[in-house]
Amino acid sequence: VQLVESGGGLVQAGGSLRLSCAASGSIFSIYVMAWCRQAPGKQRELVAHITNAGTTNYADSVKARFTISRDNAKNTVYLQMNSLKPEDTAVYYCNAYTYGRLKDYWGQGTQVTVSS
Repeated sequence: VQLVESGGGLVQAGGSLRLSCAASGSIFSIYVMAWCRQAPGKQRELVAHITNAGTTNYADSVKARFTISRDNAKNTVYLQMNSLKPEDTAVYYCNAYTYGRLKDYWGQGTQVTVSS
């Protein structure tokens, strides 16, 4: 499975961005698609995930601001980010994994920078 992210960039605090992750390859095996982020000097953390049944989960820090969604016809998952804060600045990674996380795939990452 190959994952290609797009949509990162520089935005002012309070602004919005939408990240996209296009998946290709053996996507039929994928159970969960997720967005994770890693800020400088910090560990990578889960932002949101969506299962193949459409169940979603969010980190407390982004609830009510971010929305994860997927377009199965396009094999693409999105992360709509609203009311962005400087602390949202990080490299955002698309992640996909099979049931039980037996196989785990990562994109190359896209930078999101929020200026104050």
